[in-house]
Amino acid sequence: MKNVVARGRTALVERLTRRPPPIDSIAVLGAVPIPMVLLDQNNGFRYANQAAEQFLGMSMLQLAQIQLDALLPSDNPLFHIIAQVRSTETTISDHDLNFESPRLQKRHISVHVTSLVEEPGCVLLTLQDVSAARALDRQIAYRGAARSVSGMAAILAHEVKNPLSGIRGAAQLLEPNVLPQDRELTDLIRDEVDRIRDLVDRMEVFGEKPVDRRPVNIHRVLEHVRRLAQSGVASGMRISETYDPSLPPVWGNRDQLVQVLFNLVKNAAEAIDGTPNGRERAEIGLTTAYQHGMRLAVAGSPQRVHLPLVVTVRDNGPGISEDIRPHLFEAFVTSKSSGSGLGLALVAKIVGDHGGLIEVDSRPGRTEFRLCLPVMTETDSDGQ
Repeated sequence: MKNVVARGRTALVERLTRRPPPIDSIAVLGAVPIPMVLLDQNNGFRYANQAAEQFLGMSMLQLAQIQLDALLPSDNPLFHIIAQVRSTETTISDHDLNFESPRLQKRHISVHVTSLVEEPGCVLLTLQDVSAARALDRQIAYRGAARSVSGMAAILAHEVKNPLSGIRGAAQLLEPNVLPQDRELTDLIRDEVDRIRDLVDRMEVFGEKPVDRRPVNIHRVLEHVRRLAQSGVASGMRISETYDPSLPPVWGNRDQLVQVLFNLVKNAAEAIDGTPNGRERAEIGLTTAYQHGMRLAVAGSPQRVHLPLVVTVRDNGPGISEDIRPHLFEAFVTSKSSGSGLGLALVAKIVGDHGGLIEVDSRPGRTEFRLCLPVMTETDSDGQ
């Protein structure tokens, strides 16, 4: 009996002290959704997980044949960070880096570089694209700006439109009794009153009204916008279309989506038209695609929506100046001499009302506006 108890105690001790089998570190890195790259002492690629392959746009088999300087110019700050990590054997983090080369176009990247004690000279890079987070922050700012405009519109409608009606009526009453040479002044008063009323009317669209949403075929919207543009503001310009025919319907308001996309195409055409020989070389691209993983909180709701549908409006115009770009979707900001600065502010508001996201990437010769929009879900269809 004592031998049986002793054997049982020994087996229990062995089970308690037995170490678990080692975890495959490569398998762990492969499962991490953040891009991670292992570089050797010569900055050659020893390993890249699946997220890094997608980030860099190359497979591990391709990366194994090159070094980092094949993807980035030698003066990129990342090389200096890597050299510091190797010399100090510490971890260094840097933020808002840009990776720009013929092979790679990434902006607003956060980088964490770590040395590996067991692998002298090797460094582990963790790369995070924070552009989506920055876009969300900007979207919140755009919504705040739109609310400010809606409040101003309500004040103007109440405090300005009524007096304007009186001024216009007074000018009409005076007109028959003034001398012919003074009639130009009454005409001027009426014209200016009408202009101010039009501006107030345009601002009133910023009001907080619920959006009547239904399933919308985004390709039919884009086709309608293309026909409108080619018969007017973009006549004579080439408009290319690259669509994903398998996209589900957008959960939105057709008329408002037409307004948004036509405004973007109109701005693109006007930007190109302002350059020498603009119409002859002009190209506006309309693209749709499906992406996974983009989610956003809907204004006024605790729910978060999936934003898989991406619509891109691209042009080969001169680009947006650096001083205007951070404030592009704010009201009254414009680079046009005759513009009111309300068009893109309204675009941002409508996209925000749809629970979507808008972002812009611009440099000379290429400007892209990207709309991330929700698709129709079973919950939406049940609520119709």
